[in-house]
Amino acid sequence: MTRRVNPHGEPMNSPTIFDAKHKLTKPVQLWLVRHGETEWSATGQHTGRTDLPLTLEGKLHARQIGGFLNGRGFVLVLTSPLQRARETCRLAGYGESAIIDANLREWDYGEYEGRTTPEIQIERPGWSLWKDGVIGGERIEQVAARAQKVIDRAAASSGDALLFAHGHILRVLAACWLGLPPEAGRLFALGTASVSVLGYERDTRVIAQWNGGAKERAYSRSEVKMASAERSNQNAAPRGESEQPALSSGNFHHGYRATEIQKF
Repeated sequence: MTRRVNPHGEPMNSPTIFDAKHKLTKPVQLWLVRHGETEWSATGQHTGRTDLPLTLEGKLHARQIGGFLNGRGFVLVLTSPLQRARETCRLAGYGESAIIDANLREWDYGEYEGRTTPEIQIERPGWSLWKDGVIGGERIEQVAARAQKVIDRAAASSGDALLFAHGHILRVLAACWLGLPPEAGRLFALGTASVSVLGYERDTRVIAQWNGGAKERAYSRSEVKMASAERSNQNAAPRGESEQPALSSGNFHHGYRATEIQKF
């Protein structure tokens, strides 16, 4: 199999693949999965090297990702060594084929580990991770260098790659994929247990899908909270007034709508 060369031996800008008969196939795609919820991600605390497990909700969403991917084949599956990413990978059904890649670890936040942005801004008004960096941790250029190594590894494969990792490293990786400076990652909001796809439009690297499922799950959480409040009111009501369930299974969705699936 020849890569980056067309049937006439001319170089290609994108990793378009030709088979032995020079039949054109689609360019490589990078599928990005941010891990499911942890206690710190739920409260907005910076979680770099602290090895936290998934919450129960995080495990549920990881299984839902597996249902969405539905056994889709990837020639390369990589995961961060941290358990929140590895567990998301396992629950999504790709644990046996996954390879641990230390370059997918989250940004090392140094002294800001476990702290929220508002807490840090008390000491450093106007502080931004993307603009000001951290004390005692990684510089953004170091994070970008790791991300580029992952991109190079995936692009050298013979097909699509699936990556399980963390919010900030994946946002930096997306910026690097597009040829943007790493601080442009600030523009790419990324929720937990989200699915994104980086690919090509002809020879141009693009974002084919971003943050899939995150917004829909936010709606679901709102529905669940409303239903819980309604159940509490019904439990306090006299018997006979709470015959109907507050939220039927038909109204609850798992965060990946049919329209989202079609986009992929």
